[in-house]
Amino acid sequence: MSLARRLRGLTETGRARLLRRHPGLLRARRVESLPIHLGQRRIYVLPTGFGIGFGAMLLVMLLGALNYNNNAALLLTCLLGATCAQSMYGAFRALHSLRLEAVRAEHAEAGGALQVALHFSASRRARTAVCLRLGPTLAAFSLPTGAPTAVGMTLHAERRGWQALPALKLESTWPFGLFRAWSWLYPDARVLIYPAREADGPAPPESGGTDSRHAPSHEQDQDYAGLRDYQPGDPPRRIAWKASARNDQLLLRLHEPPPTQSTWRLRWHDARGLPQEQRIMRLARWVYAAWRSGARWQLELPQQTLGPDWGDAHYHACMAALALLP
Repeated sequence: MSLARRLRGLTETGRARLLRRHPGLLRARRVESLPIHLGQRRIYVLPTGFGIGFGAMLLVMLLGALNYNNNAALLLTCLLGATCAQSMYGAFRALHSLRLEAVRAEHAEAGGALQVALHFSASRRARTAVCLRLGPTLAAFSLPTGAPTAVGMTLHAERRGWQALPALKLESTWPFGLFRAWSWLYPDARVLIYPAREADGPAPPESGGTDSRHAPSHEQDQDYAGLRDYQPGDPPRRIAWKASARNDQLLLRLHEPPPTQSTWRLRWHDARGLPQEQRIMRLARWVYAAWRSGARWQLELPQQTLGPDWGDAHYHACMAALALLP
């Protein structure tokens, strides 16, 4: 066996042993199923820059107190040293036994902002001044004892399709900022990013030659079908004021479209002549327009046909199908 092969084998063995004994030290590791519990083997503590300067000051104070045989200075040095040790222990305890219970993400379009909520819980005692780093975003939070606490983060939705969450870094310098305790989490969570909508273009094609967006209103004869959040541009006459007052946010009434209303047929070949991604963006805009109008629509893709249907569930099904196109 050559020397290079033996060295490679020893390196791989040492790396596997290090990863097994200290799973939080190396970043290159497998994703973890939820919930994730932070034990003592996953938490690492090092002094901060301020802590290193504080330790150097204590060393100078100790040498001076011993050199001049000054008991008061020696007592002060010992008290400050105990404070330093307590800072290290406090930073460790701020992360120990934390649990990441769940990860929730809202729907987002490619190129937009993705809102992620991470639910943490603390056992036995409350936690203070814990920092969470998710990608370029940093958030500080506190945890009471008992029910999980949601921590909101904002990420950039890079492109349509499945997007895995980056590694999470939990850290704390509480109480005195002399030591930093940290741990890495790798939750098994991913988010489906919808395609971005085309900014401008032709109106959606509709079957039957009628424009249901300008058809007479039949809301008095439609069946009540539920509520959804109000968005800018929705007609004010459909706002459910009583329900909005109870929920502290504007809600819109949804009505079952009358059976005589025409069905919008949104077909893949109606956007022919465009590149693949531009086609998807145009169909996403047509689906959004049909959803906002309250009409029924049918989405015809090369390998799949969805609908005819209407409402929020059909909208999300269509956007998911567009997001997963090759």
